[in-house]
Amino acid sequence: MSDCLFCKILKAEIPSEKVYENDVVYGFKDIQPLAKEHYLFIHKSHTKNINDLATQAPHQLTDVFTAISDFTRTNNLEEDGFRVVTNVNSNGGQTVFHTHFHVLGGEALKGFGA
Repeated sequence: MSDCLFCKILKAEIPSEKVYENDVVYGFKDIQPLAKEHYLFIHKSHTKNINDLATQAPHQLTDVFTAISDFTRTNNLEEDGFRVVTNVNSNGGQTVFHTHFHVLGGEALKGFGA
């Protein structure tokens, strides 16, 4: 999509601080971090949100979560713990309409306990 911020990042039209990349997934630092470590993981193929991804290209979910697992294990986030979050549409907090997953860690995270 030509007007998608994350698609522009993938095309290197907008800079990002890459932390992970393979053939189908790209990970980068969030420019407005909500935790000591805050990364975004996106599939290189555009979908609007997780509901679109699940119906249009469910294999992408495996691609992204495998990348997150590789990244968190390699960067020692697994031992201390981390959170993966995705937002859906405006009322759910989504501001960029390209399916993406926030990986937050590096400190004790509050809320959402279970």
